[in-house]
Amino acid sequence: MRPCEEDFVLVFDCGSTNIRAVAVNPAGNILAFSSLPNSPCQQPDGKPGWLIWDMEDIWHKICVVSRNVLEHVRPEKIKAVTVITWGADGAPVKRSGEPTYPPISWQCQRTKEVVDEVTKQISAWEIFRITGYQIIPFNTLFKIIWLKKEFPEAIEEAYTWLMMPGLIANRLTGEFHIDPTSASTMMAMDLGKRRWSNRMLEIAGIDESFFPDWKEPGEVLGYVTGEAGRNCGVPPGTPVIVCGHDTQFAIFGSGAKPGEPVLSSGTWEILGVRVNSFNPTKKGFEEGLIIEADVERGLWNPQFLMIASAVVEWVLQNFFRDLGERRYDAIISEAERVPPGSNGLIFIPSFVRESGPLKKYSVMGSILGLTLHSSRSQIVRAVFEGLTFQMREALKNLIEALNIEVNCIRVVGGGSRNDMWNQMRADATRLPIIVPAQRETATLGAAIISFVGSGYYKSIDEARKRFFSEERIFYPNPDNSKILDKIFEKYQKVLDSLRHIYGVED
Repeated sequence: MRPCEEDFVLVFDCGSTNIRAVAVNPAGNILAFSSLPNSPCQQPDGKPGWLIWDMEDIWHKICVVSRNVLEHVRPEKIKAVTVITWGADGAPVKRSGEPTYPPISWQCQRTKEVVDEVTKQISAWEIFRITGYQIIPFNTLFKIIWLKKEFPEAIEEAYTWLMMPGLIANRLTGEFHIDPTSASTMMAMDLGKRRWSNRMLEIAGIDESFFPDWKEPGEVLGYVTGEAGRNCGVPPGTPVIVCGHDTQFAIFGSGAKPGEPVLSSGTWEILGVRVNSFNPTKKGFEEGLIIEADVERGLWNPQFLMIASAVVEWVLQNFFRDLGERRYDAIISEAERVPPGSNGLIFIPSFVRESGPLKKYSVMGSILGLTLHSSRSQIVRAVFEGLTFQMREALKNLIEALNIEVNCIRVVGGGSRNDMWNQMRADATRLPIIVPAQRETATLGAAIISFVGSGYYKSIDEARKRFFSEERIFYPNPDNSKILDKIFEKYQKVLDSLRHIYGVED
């Protein structure tokens, strides 16, 4: 097969479940991609349940998927390389770039003990007011405090601290940096000013000198070194463009205008919006809103985090094991045969996280209304309706906390491939659901920034106009909306009852 002759940028889209290399052309089309699974591992010298990221394994997989992609495109046509990853995780590193302690995974529980120490010094509301973040035990600042207490030598021997995009970019270039989109997941920024918070750093016992230089998305960080080029197949000297945290790039890459909500739907769902002011309200704080720095200066991303397709996976494992590899298609087919309302079944997602919409509920997941005649088809339909109601409640909270008007929702990510779910979202919210043709909008957002940063396009606006923008729209069905409105009322009453059962106070 002859390699593609088009210009492209290479995006390393490194998630906590998959590591991908994606070649994207100047029209926003994917020319080639390769993927390998990713997961944290048990720390060899740690206690049971101490989960870390193996940077050697991650780098090896990046090199493998990179070489796989470059078999299908001409390496000399590459205009730039960039990196996006998940947030919150990072590591202290030596001047050589070698970690003095491995990156602690966001799935690790070891830093829970630090939370009480911090909240004795500063209230959760004050933290939210400064940083835009809720108290979540895996916040980066808690990890730094934990390391200073338990392994002080890791901090003392460190040259600086790098977040996950910085750790990978350092392997490519030898340079050190931190970008605002990643830093805004650390619970350490004065988010309104897009810089470090002296108050939060003081609590952690560190200062700005512990971190590398700020680099904004779109800046040229450096160039692929000879060694990195030999390992991953990218020509040495290729510019590496700064990107950062995948969530913000998904919102940016969706094409959403300021004030237009974006639902990034996967294992977890994130309902976010781009706004032109940092306004951490009490309402937002009480409902579990978090706020992160947008890809572009002068914009912020308030958002709610919710469990989503992880619940669908639970249904697959427990009710549809007999259907083989096409189980997901099968459950959609079964659910489509069930009318709205799931024959009286109501599913409540589990609200037991420290942050998220409806965090005040803190209840366990439940299925109510079961009878001897209930079927698995009705159960799966109820699950999708319950997840949709969760999103509807989050949308209501987002509108009230930010005082915005909403006329549509953009849905991206794996969950956007489910047409039944998209129609259900439209019916439940009475809003059009817009699904871009390119659903992997985090990759698309990183590609836009990379083409601009490399000089291929003069501006973000020019790049957006050139990128492929076809989309599908799901309009609400008024009859279904009326049915779902009535079910939603029952859903809310059930939530209130469960709060009483679990003894949850406002």
